[in-house]
Amino acid sequence: MRTRSLRCLIVVAVVLGQPGCGGSYHELPVGFINRTRHTSVGSLTALWSAAQRAIAGQVDLNPIGRLHGESPHYLPGDVRAYNVPPRQIEVEAISDVSSQQLLAATGVLRADPTGFILCPQPCNVTYDSSYTLFSQRYIAYAASWESAADPQPFAQILEYEFQSQILYRLGYDVSKR
Repeated sequence: MRTRSLRCLIVVAVVLGQPGCGGSYHELPVGFINRTRHTSVGSLTALWSAAQRAIAGQVDLNPIGRLHGESPHYLPGDVRAYNVPPRQIEVEAISDVSSQQLLAATGVLRADPTGFILCPQPCNVTYDSSYTLFSQRYIAYAASWESAADPQPFAQILEYEFQSQILYRLGYDVSKR
């Protein structure tokens, strides 16, 4: 019986000691897990830097809240944003929901590609152009934005999600983003 207990203790110690298991954000390597279709890591890094600059200039805590009639909630810039590197942030293109799916679910008629994806809980909305899962360091976006004729909206989408990731890492309430 004692040998069995000792074996269980050793197994638990080995499992808990595995690298990458339960490590903090600050222990992860800097960089992206790039699952985009056409965007380079260099472009993702440039957008992360733009997100840092934006937060250093001004913090916008409720862009989604404003869509629902709430007052703006701006704070002075936070230069700590420059100290938050992307640590294994996964960025992925997800196929757009079809025009028929969007119409059936929301009553909104848009041509294909719709530019929307289904957002999982705990998202503030059901469909959007992108979403972030903070604890998983994951950002998804509607694939059609990446190859759109005008690259500016795609850049804005990713920069917004990067800002949200940075604000989350700095301890801000990002529930209205």
